[in-house]
Amino acid sequence: MSEPDKSEVEQIEINEAARIAELLKGTVDPHVHSGPSIAPRAVDHLELARIYSENGFAAMVTKDHDYSGVICARMIADHFPDLKTKVFSGIVLNNVVGGINPHAVEHTGAMGGRIVWLPTLAAENHLEWEKSSGWAHPASTLKIRQASPVPLFENGKLRPEVLDLLDVMAATGMALASGHIHVSETKAVFAEARNRGVERLIFTHPEDIVGASMEDTKEIADMGAYVEHSLAFFLEGSKFRTRTNDELRAFIDLVGAERTILCSDLGQVGTLAPFQGFQRGVATCLALGCSDDEIRQMMASNAADVIGLNN
Repeated sequence: MSEPDKSEVEQIEINEAARIAELLKGTVDPHVHSGPSIAPRAVDHLELARIYSENGFAAMVTKDHDYSGVICARMIADHFPDLKTKVFSGIVLNNVVGGINPHAVEHTGAMGGRIVWLPTLAAENHLEWEKSSGWAHPASTLKIRQASPVPLFENGKLRPEVLDLLDVMAATGMALASGHIHVSETKAVFAEARNRGVERLIFTHPEDIVGASMEDTKEIADMGAYVEHSLAFFLEGSKFRTRTNDELRAFIDLVGAERTILCSDLGQVGTLAPFQGFQRGVATCLALGCSDDEIRQMMASNAADVIGLNN
């Protein structure tokens, strides 16, 4: 059998690119690090919204470790109504916003926020992980003081402000994401969240930082949480890559496409751009044997559900 000639190879590449472009229509990126930010970013919120809009994305949720982005999101929505991509944000409960701060969460909800992340850079688990990872917040020694731990527990029980937070989450309907807390903490927080009526739960990147096993991941998915994987940790060409394609396939198989969300977790300088990450993410999923319907679930409908896009 003869090798395909150059024109045939080019046609195959054109067909694959067209298929990827079609699959990306309706995508929701629920975890992207566009700027402005105290850390260097390759693209800002409006620039990314325009890129996503040009490519048919349904929505994006900006995430900054140090501020609630809901005001930026509201201004973009008000001043650029022709964008096809809806821009949302949320809040990460690190030191800059006062840690576990139910007042700040209520404000985020009142301004249209969609996700509340438990501590990331200020999580006790993250600060322990950081000691051996070689990673540090790009601004931590130059512009702001280093993070101090934001505890969730006292004498083995959830602190009162965490319980208050969970009640606010139930009242607002926003999604609660686990951030960078340890998987053992996630189990306890999510169990109490369920008891208090929180309906939308996101287990943040079990593949890195949070100390989760496959068994832990399955247990949390069985609690009704979506398992969110960061393409940044899996894709060739990403400076954050720590996992293989086969490991991504194993994670998907573990809980099924119906409980899996694929986000970019990109926007940093010196690595793949968020849209490029999704293009490569679709190509990777196709190479792993995922069906078109599974890809749409993991990149569109599940994220749309957890942020209440159609509510």
